[in-house]
Amino acid sequence: MPPWLTISPAMDKQSTSSALDLYCQFAQDFFSDLNIQCPNSTPNTQCYPNTQLASDTQWAPDTQWAPDTQWAPDTQFQPFQYFPPDTNAGGSSKRSTVSEEAAAMSLWAKAQHLGEEALQQVRAAYGDHFPIEVRHFLAGWLEEKMWPDFDPENPSYEHYAAELVQAMINELENKASTMANTDELFLVKMKLNDSITMFKTRYANNNLALVRIIKHCLSSDLKIVQQYESTWNSAGTSTGDSNSSSLPQASASRMMEHQQQIIQPQQQPQMMHNLGSALEATNAEITTQIEYLRSRTQKTAEDCRHIEQQQESFAIKYHECTKVNAQLQHLATQPRTPINLAAEAKWKQQKELLENMLSQFVASVLQMRLQLSDQLKETISLLNALQMRVLDEELIHWKREQQLAGNGASHVQTNLDSIQDWCDALAELVWTNRQQVKEAERLAAKLALEPPGFVNILPNLLNQATQMLSSLVTSTFIIEKQPPQVMKTNTRFSSTVRLLVGGKLNVHMNPPQVKVSIISESQANSLLKNDKNVKGDSSGEILNNTGSMEYHQATRQLSVSFRNMQLKKIKRAEKKGTESVMDEKFALLFQSQFNVGGGELVFQVWTLSLPVVVIVHGNQEPHAWATVTWDNAFAEAGRPPFTVPEKVPWHAVAEALNMKFKSSTGRALTEDNLRFLGEKAFRAGNSNIQDYSSMLLTWAQFCKEPLQERNFTFWEWFYSVMKVTREHLRGPWTDGSILGFVRKKQAEEMISSCPLGTFLLRFSDSELGGVVIAWYGNQGNGPAVSMLHPFTSKDFSIRSLGDRLSDLQYLTTLYPDTPKDNAFSKYYNPFRDNQPPQKNGYVMPVLVTHVPGMPRFSRWDRLPNGMPSYPSTPQNMFQPQSPEGSVRDTPSVVSGVENPASGMSTVMEL
Repeated sequence: MPPWLTISPAMDKQSTSSALDLYCQFAQDFFSDLNIQCPNSTPNTQCYPNTQLASDTQWAPDTQWAPDTQWAPDTQFQPFQYFPPDTNAGGSSKRSTVSEEAAAMSLWAKAQHLGEEALQQVRAAYGDHFPIEVRHFLAGWLEEKMWPDFDPENPSYEHYAAELVQAMINELENKASTMANTDELFLVKMKLNDSITMFKTRYANNNLALVRIIKHCLSSDLKIVQQYESTWNSAGTSTGDSNSSSLPQASASRMMEHQQQIIQPQQQPQMMHNLGSALEATNAEITTQIEYLRSRTQKTAEDCRHIEQQQESFAIKYHECTKVNAQLQHLATQPRTPINLAAEAKWKQQKELLENMLSQFVASVLQMRLQLSDQLKETISLLNALQMRVLDEELIHWKREQQLAGNGASHVQTNLDSIQDWCDALAELVWTNRQQVKEAERLAAKLALEPPGFVNILPNLLNQATQMLSSLVTSTFIIEKQPPQVMKTNTRFSSTVRLLVGGKLNVHMNPPQVKVSIISESQANSLLKNDKNVKGDSSGEILNNTGSMEYHQATRQLSVSFRNMQLKKIKRAEKKGTESVMDEKFALLFQSQFNVGGGELVFQVWTLSLPVVVIVHGNQEPHAWATVTWDNAFAEAGRPPFTVPEKVPWHAVAEALNMKFKSSTGRALTEDNLRFLGEKAFRAGNSNIQDYSSMLLTWAQFCKEPLQERNFTFWEWFYSVMKVTREHLRGPWTDGSILGFVRKKQAEEMISSCPLGTFLLRFSDSELGGVVIAWYGNQGNGPAVSMLHPFTSKDFSIRSLGDRLSDLQYLTTLYPDTPKDNAFSKYYNPFRDNQPPQKNGYVMPVLVTHVPGMPRFSRWDRLPNGMPSYPSTPQNMFQPQSPEGSVRDTPSVVSGVENPASGMSTVMEL
């Protein structure tokens, strides 16, 4: 009979609590006999027997343990893994293991030599949250510092994480400062400096999050490399000895060459193809991880049931053992007759058998409990990493694309429904694992078997799962349809908010109410600093600002649409310096409260819209759109609301302008167009600058300071051009029939060498939204280039561009050599000779464009009988004495408008 198990004859009469005390004492004595010491210096360390067991290995009660078995405090354990014996050259058996440190030394070198598909998987793990350039240049440092025993989930490591992050930033700064200022490394150096700034701002108060991201990236690299090597080896390719298994390190210059190839404009089609492939790989990878986590969760559920069955069996056997012990004590009081002695021997044999079974049950239950805790910890850790990827990468990427869509980005590439599927799966898995942790706690409380020095990690896992659930719910409360970013008071607008995890968590069972308010920039800052009092403040009054979220069974979406909101009034902050009301940004605040688990958990949620500029009059709209465009294009992730840089590189401004113009008009700007805009924005004039991409454009140059010799800004000029093109010139612009962005002098040089009658269309430098027709023709003293006075939106609303060009028959060829009718005939409005009178009896006149001093013939020169439609009209009746009489500062010819029905010729200033 083992010395650590004693059974009292009265045990069957004691309470359950006394039995649990006995179980606990039994476990302590059991581990004490094994002479196992548990380290307690490392947080969350669990004690496991220092033996690796196969899945079918049983702990026999007569197992012999070395009395001097010790656990060194710095020993790293991989519990419950079986390592088959390996025979070395000398024939002795040993366990074949490869330390993480040794495997990681050449990790990045190996990763750079993977196949294209594997490289896409490696790149998918990196992004704005942790740029791949940082991984490359700090490869050795990161792999050396990110030890496997560092637990970023443990708050006690916060101080150490801060030191580690600061050391990384210092290392990165040293690396960037030592880079040569060459063209090859310029962009990479800028990227590293941007990364340093991002690390300092985004993770200033959450260093553990950055460490967690880095560990996830390194783990992802290791996993992909191991999979690749496994596939490579299984294909029959020899890896050679241990020294040759490390692939050679790729040079930095090769890496830079690869990065430069990615960003070249001519590579854009291939980039889009690669991006689509990367998105497909990302979707497949996330789906695979979810399925893997789902199978792990099912396995731990089975383990919970198995542990409960084992504990129930233990209780039954223990009860039988107490009966046997009572019977033996009864026989001890009886006469020592042969019959009683035989019976006593029988009962002792049965007692020994039961004690052996009990010891096996104890060992098995303890093993399964520790294994279950470890599996739950690993599953929750994997869930946390995947959740961070979905929320901090995929969802943030979708939000960024949504913001760029405000500037005219063509489409949102990431499918929100796919993100919802991932979030739904994560919500279900996190909730299930949380319930399994609670079940494990219940089983542990039901049968208290804990070895000496045991650290119970289940409470910490429960808190972590609850925090993950909170983060998932609050982060997936999103604005699916943003309100208008330029909002006019007393004008109806709409918006839609959606909870991506509402279906799986049954939030719709108690429909949440959502309230909308408008807050200022300072209030938004206070809100992000967790000032709860701000949630009740408002900077204006919105009508129809409450609604109930509804669950749509077909789409599995929980959302609410506000279709008839209206901003009645707004409270503005005091202006500073040159600030105007169009510079002031607001945001719509959406607030709600969600109950999860039948009220077990209650989450207060809120989300902010993109910045909104409030106007009261239409003439404020252009500058308001400048504020919104600049914010959408250059807002940095994690910024304080609504901070934007005061100056940005021209190539970024050009990209934003191109995006805006293409979305509005249907055709993108060319390199020549963007060079023209750069010259105008920088007020370059006659300078010989050919490349503005590296120059910084300030906010003041963009929309505050007037252009030279003009009373309007660069943005006002650009916005008016975009507006007239969108409203009146979309077809010809999309066809490429309008050059538009051409200087006056350049236009003269272009068409002066062409045949007579050649013309082109350019945007006026002096007239907002003006379109100038420049043509080459006879002008009294011989051939010369003339500029027709700019047409504006008002003119095109009276008579279209196509009809005006049709009226001017001496314009025959669109520069350089396209017949005018080939380019514009589809935009001519058909003319009928016999127009029926209208209902009121009047005949509608037809307006015809005419330039004084030029021949008067058009589509309507002659009536069907061949007679002239109207006599010549004196040139001096209604026209200015000369073109120079105009108030415009560029010489041009003033066009006239004729009415053939009345036979009158009038001059209209356009």
